[in-house]
Amino acid sequence: MSAPEIIIREAISLEEMNSLFPLVKQLTPTLTKKRYTELLKVMCANNYRMTCAFIGKKCIGLSGFWINTKIYSGKYVEIDNLVVAEEYRSSGVGKLICDWIIVKAKEENCETAMLDAYVENSAAHRFYFREGYKVRGFHFIKNIKK
Repeated sequence: MSAPEIIIREAISLEEMNSLFPLVKQLTPTLTKKRYTELLKVMCANNYRMTCAFIGKKCIGLSGFWINTKIYSGKYVEIDNLVVAEEYRSSGVGKLICDWIIVKAKEENCETAMLDAYVENSAAHRFYFREGYKVRGFHFIKNIKK
C-alpha cells in the first residue's frame, strides 16, 4: 500500500489560516485563538502568506512566509512559524513546505531566504543546518509593553 499523497498549497484566505490555529498552537502553546486571529489580520494586511501541507482535507504542516527587502540581504523570503503535526514530524513534510516556499521565492526573484528558530529548538536547528542555512547573526527581542 502506498503512502498517502501530500499536497502543498498556499492558504487562500484569512479564514482558512484562522482555521489552522490548532496546528499553530503546537508551536506556540501559550497563544490564544483570539490573539492569533488579531495577529493574522494585521500580518495579512502586511503581505503575510501561508503554505500548507495536506493529506486529503487534513492540514499536517504549515509555514507562514513574507517577501520583503533589506539592505544586507536584498529581496528575501522569510520563513515564519514552520510547524508540522507531531505525528508527521521527521517524515519530510517540513522539507516539502520549505522547498515549496523556496520555489515561490525564486519565482518572485528573491535573493536570499531567512528565518528565526527558537534557541531551545535544537531539532529545528539540525533541520535548517541540513537544509543549508547558516547562522548569520542574533535576533534580539525586547518586550517594551508594560
